Amino acid sequence: MKRFFRGATIVWVVLRYGLDGLVLNSFQRPWLHALARVVSVGRNLEAPRGQRLREALERLGPIFVKFGQVLSTRRDLMPPDIADELALLQDRVPPFDSAIAVATIERAFGRRVEEIFVSFEQVPVASASIAQVHFATLRDRHGQLHEVAVKVLRPGMLPVIDKDLSLMRMMAGWVDSLSADGKRLKPREVVAEFDTYLHDELDLVREAANAAQLRRNMEGLDLVEIPIIHWDFCHPEVMVMERMNGVPISQVERLRAAGVDIPKLARDGVTIFFTQVFRDGFFHADMHPGNIQVSLAPATFGRYISLDFGIVGTLTESDKEYLAQNFVAFFRRDYKRVAELHIESGWVPPETRVNDLESAIRTVCEPYFDRPLKEISLGMVLMRLFQTSRRFQVEIQPQLVLLQKTLLNIEGLGRQLDPELDLWSTAKPFLETWMLDQMGPRRLLREFKAEAPHYAKLLPELPRLLHGYLSRQPVQQQQRELRELLKEQKRTNQLLQSLVYGGVGFVLGLLVMQWVVRVQIF
Repeated sequence: MKRFFRGATIVWVVLRYGLDGLVLNSFQRPWLHALARVVSVGRNLEAPRGQRLREALERLGPIFVKFGQVLSTRRDLMPPDIADELALLQDRVPPFDSAIAVATIERAFGRRVEEIFVSFEQVPVASASIAQVHFATLRDRHGQLHEVAVKVLRPGMLPVIDKDLSLMRMMAGWVDSLSADGKRLKPREVVAEFDTYLHDELDLVREAANAAQLRRNMEGLDLVEIPIIHWDFCHPEVMVMERMNGVPISQVERLRAAGVDIPKLARDGVTIFFTQVFRDGFFHADMHPGNIQVSLAPATFGRYISLDFGIVGTLTESDKEYLAQNFVAFFRRDYKRVAELHIESGWVPPETRVNDLESAIRTVCEPYFDRPLKEISLGMVLMRLFQTSRRFQVEIQPQLVLLQKTLLNIEGLGRQLDPELDLWSTAKPFLETWMLDQMGPRRLLREFKAEAPHYAKLLPELPRLLHGYLSRQPVQQQQRELRELLKEQKRTNQLLQSLVYGGVGFVLGLLVMQWVVRVQIF
């Protein structure tokens, strides 16, 4: 019964905000249009469709807000006006009761919050669809005080999520079966992708592990700060990490007034992204402005501060090589190589004709070269390549969709900071250096070094292994095997001689017969 009422509520909100028009226009069923008009009498549809969709998702609650956030990243599926409006959902979720947050912390660690923290701020500093954050002061096991941020999961999320996901899957099936446009939007795949992201984000220990890995990877780069995780106080529902003090990156004028080099900040963002992608194959995949700050502390002045690590992307070595070669081939206008890379990757059926795919890619890419390189969007190029690939029956890998979404975020952020940012000029040297490192002598040397411990262990053992093998073979047996080998070699030589003599005789016979025939003719 609860599922029925929840479904009825969702349908009412969809109709009330005029979202039926997003899908019903492609239906050839007049009764559906008539029913929608009757149920939604008196509704106001003056607002743009993207705004109405955003407001409807906010009305339906945190799970649907999160769904809208995920949809906003799928610009390869969503019209631009809808994707832009959904991106506004990032920071518009009301907080839940602080008493519930305190109860969650005490249940997770089995102690009163006053025993865990020296101080705890009841008013949350940030609130999102999955969790909210409180500032606190923590005394560790060595007695040292630390300023920390405590992230607490919203209560009762899992059963609500499972119920709403069940309804989403049902509605996705309706859209997929009733609408031709719905099939193009791949509603089932989108809901499945959302299911994966959402359940990953519900485990704050997983997020803490992601943060620790990124922090370890970024050490020594001196471009980005990632909070330290206090593992003694991490739980699937609670995560305690270092408190980061910075200015939101969207406050550009405040950063400029503080003396931050804004063009350098834009270039550093590109460097961080390409380092995480092509060097580490492990990248922060939710880099919207709400998750990025800039440090003004003297020791780390002008560095990025990354927050919220619930969604990360991973790439294999073959993924990285494929992407790097695609980018380089694209900017060399080597469309045939781009087509060959699609086929070599296995994402396009092997029977695909290279010339056909090359022509399609040229059609996508060539218009970009009528504009300056600084105006070329690598994210849009990658998205268009994915769209072209789908025409050739390829299913794009989820990690590459995450990459494209993150690249669009980075580009938008970089050009917001510096409209003159030439993303390609910043990225090209990095990519070329990476390719030399992967395909040149340095890679061979690196692989030899990696295998050196194995060789060092094997080489001293070779004399003993050889002696053991020979000692297990009696001398008489070795001599007998040698005689058999010599006999076999003799038979082989005789056979070869017979074949040679026979072949020579056959050729000579043909020549004689040909001479006889000519004599008889003349």
